[in-house]
Amino acid sequence: MLRDGGYLADRGLSTAMFVALTLGRPILLEGEVGVGKTELAKVLAAVFGRRLVRLQCYEGIDTNQALYEWDYARQMLQIRALSERQIEDENAVDRLFSPKFLLERPLLEALRAGNQCVLLIDEIDRADDEFEAFLLELLSDFQITIPEIGTIKADTRPLVILTSNRTRELHDALKRRCLYHWIGYPTAEREVEIIKVRAPGVPEALARKVVAAVHRLRELDLAKPPGVAETLDWVAALDVVGNAQFDISTADDTLGSVVKDRDDLELVRASLESIVSGA
Repeated sequence: MLRDGGYLADRGLSTAMFVALTLGRPILLEGEVGVGKTELAKVLAAVFGRRLVRLQCYEGIDTNQALYEWDYARQMLQIRALSERQIEDENAVDRLFSPKFLLERPLLEALRAGNQCVLLIDEIDRADDEFEAFLLELLSDFQITIPEIGTIKADTRPLVILTSNRTRELHDALKRRCLYHWIGYPTAEREVEIIKVRAPGVPEALARKVVAAVHRLRELDLAKPPGVAETLDWVAALDVVGNAQFDISTADDTLGSVVKDRDDLELVRASLESIVSGA
């Protein structure tokens, strides 16, 4: 099914996803940047016909961005519509914090959608410790508590995928609530297969040359080694410029597709001839 969706997974990853789906457990995917962690969630949503709900984590993210917030504009309009006597009525004020004034953010949206969605909590390692702790109730019981309303529990469990690039170590409490799988760089043969699946019009000879060059780049001491996403970008760039020979000049012209750091560019250009000619 993943291959039909354009994603080439090995047996270990396929098995991990099958177990997560069957048990209804969240799964934490760790690995290098650009190896296909986020893409996996997108493909799963597509092949199962589910909605993808994505929460992009960042430093300082809180419940207002992740869970819910109150529609203050509508609440103010409601207050203005109330008479003075109604405003003094506690029940009338309490109704200002009813579900109709609640704005869904990704986590609440996913709980209400249940098994009709895939929840992607992307780059959880970018969030802080407090946000990690906040997620524990969701990941263990698939429920969240809103003080003004109470506890909202999912009728059916969404498929939850968390991704991490390991910019920091995640806490054991979060890991215990998830299954785990590490996605590493693929072998050269598998990376060629990935190109065939994602870019079927690319000649196999060119795919093999590019993959060989990328694997040499990963052996260098780069600040940002290229992932599979960069391999696909490089192939696409070579296709755009119309050069299937993959010579040094064309590789240099399109190097920004695969190397995305200034110091790395200088390091690669110093040995570009050996990287390309050996490919």
